[in-house]
Amino acid sequence: MLYVSFISTSSKTRSVKRFSLFLSTLLFLVSVAVIGCKPDVKTPPAVVTVPEVPLVKRTIPVPAFSGDSAYAHVAAQVAMGPRYANTKAHEQVRAYITSTLERYGAKVTVQDFKTKFYDGTSVTGYNIIGSYNPDSTKRVFLSAHYDTRPIADSPLADPKRYNEPILGADDGGSGVGALLEIARLLHENPFPEMGVDLVFFDLEDNGNPEYSNESDTYSWALGSQHWAKSPHVSGYSPKFGVLLDMVGAKDAVFGREGYSKYYAGQYQNKIWNLAKKMGQGERFVDAEVSPVTDDHYFINTIAGWPTVDIIYKPIGKDGGFGSHWHTHNDNMDIISAETLQSVGQVVTAVVYREAGNML
Repeated sequence: MLYVSFISTSSKTRSVKRFSLFLSTLLFLVSVAVIGCKPDVKTPPAVVTVPEVPLVKRTIPVPAFSGDSAYAHVAAQVAMGPRYANTKAHEQVRAYITSTLERYGAKVTVQDFKTKFYDGTSVTGYNIIGSYNPDSTKRVFLSAHYDTRPIADSPLADPKRYNEPILGADDGGSGVGALLEIARLLHENPFPEMGVDLVFFDLEDNGNPEYSNESDTYSWALGSQHWAKSPHVSGYSPKFGVLLDMVGAKDAVFGREGYSKYYAGQYQNKIWNLAKKMGQGERFVDAEVSPVTDDHYFINTIAGWPTVDIIYKPIGKDGGFGSHWHTHNDNMDIISAETLQSVGQVVTAVVYREAGNML
């Protein structure tokens, strides 16, 4: 009996082991089947939070603009005579601007282009660009036109002298004088943070005469129209620009021009607010002036680069400019080194503060 009992116990044990093995195998297969039916869900990678890097701001000293130096540049241009297309003086002023920029360390590009005047006359224009830090992708530009009006067609001009060209001390000469002084400052006080282009436009002042019955906005500012469509370098994309036109007359004040407010209002605000902080609130006044068809209009509307025009236009006067505009009184007698100093110092501060991300 004892033997039989032993055999029976061993058989039971083996049966239990076989059952346990079967159950384990079954559970394993079921688990594999269940796992195999799950979608292929990958564990998402750990989220890495990159702290936002604040815009680095630093104070870059603003050099002193010399109104006397700018005045001398205006006088040098006026001494050449009226500087309109196809004249010796026009060639001379181009050479003067180019050589001055080269002397002050700029990379100079002369952009020639074919166009026509309002009367159908074919002409070649020459935009001149002086670039500082030309490889920098962050850029701003300052601009002015250097050509002068070939006729004196203001309602205040002597009708007998309509066909006589004007000297353009203020209308043409003053903006160029201010930019050439800024070129000196950029050369002597460089910074690596930003590129600056000084753009001198040709053929701004060849639009329809005031006494003409026709009005063609696009007959004006031919140089800036060309530059806005075909910049001097491929892919050019400045943050903003400033245009200087008629910035040298005695007692001139500068209101907020209409197109500048519409297309580049935030930069106009910054410039005028900075002028106030610099004690130039009486020169840069908060009054609005009516829109002006000038180089900045075409840059804003064609290229889409926000551009502010600093231009002398009497406050409260809907049409026209200073009494010397497009007359033979636009000579050195109306130019003030003090006015050039005021405007030039503000614009210089705009550039250097923007370079330090402080504007």
